[in-house]
Amino acid sequence: MSRRSQPPSPESSPRVSKKPRLEYPPLTAEDYKNGLMLAPMVRSGALPTRLYALKHGAKLVWGPETVDKAILHTTRVVDPVTGVVAYHGKSKPIFTTHPVEKPFLIYQIGSADPELAVQAAKTVMQDVAGFDLNCGCPKPFSTHSGMGAALLSTPDLLCSILSALRAAVPPEIAVSAKIRLLPSQEETLKLVERIVNTGVTALTVHCRTRNMRMKEKAVIERLREIVEFVERMGKGVAVIANGDCLGYEDSKRVRQVTRAHSVMIATAAESNPTCFSPHPLKDLETNFVPAYIRLGKFLNNHWTSTKFCATQFKGAHEHASRADLKTVREAIMHAKGYDDLDALVAPWTGEQEWAEIVKAIESRSGQRAPSHPLEDIATVPVVPAQLALEPKASEASPTKEGAERESTAATPQPRSQTPATTSVLGLDVPPPASGTVDVTV
Repeated sequence: MSRRSQPPSPESSPRVSKKPRLEYPPLTAEDYKNGLMLAPMVRSGALPTRLYALKHGAKLVWGPETVDKAILHTTRVVDPVTGVVAYHGKSKPIFTTHPVEKPFLIYQIGSADPELAVQAAKTVMQDVAGFDLNCGCPKPFSTHSGMGAALLSTPDLLCSILSALRAAVPPEIAVSAKIRLLPSQEETLKLVERIVNTGVTALTVHCRTRNMRMKEKAVIERLREIVEFVERMGKGVAVIANGDCLGYEDSKRVRQVTRAHSVMIATAAESNPTCFSPHPLKDLETNFVPAYIRLGKFLNNHWTSTKFCATQFKGAHEHASRADLKTVREAIMHAKGYDDLDALVAPWTGEQEWAEIVKAIESRSGQRAPSHPLEDIATVPVVPAQLALEPKASEASPTKEGAERESTAATPQPRSQTPATTSVLGLDVPPPASGTVDVTV
C-alpha cells in the first residue's frame, strides 16, 4: 500500500530516474487556439489524468483549482527517481506535477486577494507554463471566501487580481481567466472587456450562469457574440468554450456553434481521459483502468487520488462482459492500497506506461498538439442576446437527476424561440450522462 506523503529515497528503488527535457517556446495566445483542453477539476484533475490527456491529444491541461493560502504552506520536493515534483502539505501533496507536462500545464489559482494570488503564483511558477484565475466555481467552499464565481459580482477585485498576476510573473508565463456567463449578455460583455484589458492571454467561458448546474444545458449559443466581441477588440486573446462537450468529434459541433478558438472538456474527460483522441479507448475497465493504476503507483500518486479517479472512469463498451466490469469495479472499491490490486493489475509495469506517455509527448516535436482549425461551414445563426437562453435555477426543467457539477448537463426543454442548433448542423448528440462526481471549476 502506497500512502507515503514523501517520495522514496534513491536507495529504496532500483528504477532509473526519468527526467525528459522538452524545449518549447513560451505560451502565446496561439497556443490556446485550435485545440482541445483538459478542464480544471477538483480531485479528478490529478497528474496521471493530465498525462493521459496529453498522450491522447489534449493541447493544454489545467490543474485542479488550488487555493492561494494552501500552496503557501507547502514544501517543494522532487522525487529523485521519477522526477515528480510535489508540493507537500501536512499529510499529503497539495499539488503534484512533472517537468514533462510543464510546457502544457496551466495552474489554476483560487483567490480573492491580489497579493496572495501573486505569492501563490511565485511559489509554483518554476513548474508551470501559465496561470489561470478561477472565476467560475459556484460551490460554497470557493464562494464563501469571495473566490470562484463570487468574483463575478466583484469585477474590480477580479480584474485587480489578474492585473497583479500579469505584472508580477515573467512575461513568458501566460495569465488567463475562467468565468461563467452573467445573467444578461450586456453584463457579460462588459466584464469580458475589462478582463481582456488586464492583459490576459486567454479567456475560458463556461456557458452557464452562476445559478445553473450540471443538469441544465449549457447555453453555448451565447458564446459566439462574445467571441466576435473579443476579436473586435484586436488584442489577440483566445476564447475557449466550456460546457457539454463530449469529446473530439463533438468539439466540432461546439466550435461550429460558438466560433470559439478552442474547446475545453471536463466531465467527458473525467469519465474517459482519452476522449481528446479521434479514437478514444473503449472498455476502459480492461483497456485503461489497470494501466492508470500502474502509472499511479509508479509516480507515487496518493492512493486515495488514484482510487477516486479510477472509480469515475466509464465509457463505451465493445467486448467487455458485465462480469468483467463488475470484477474490476468491486476490486477497486474494496482496495485500501495499490498492493490490494495485485490480482487485477499485476505485473506492475508503470514504468512502461510512463515511457509510452513520454514518447507520445516528445513526438510532438516542439508543437504543443496537432492543430484543429475551425473548418469552413455553413453559417449558423447567432442567438440575439435578448433571446438567448438565460434560465434561472427555478426555471430549469431537467430531464435527469444527478450530482451537481458545472460541466455536465442533461437536456432541458428548450424555449421555443431558441434555435435548435444541433438540428441546423445536422447533428444529434446526446449530452453527457450525470454521475457521482466532484466539482469542476
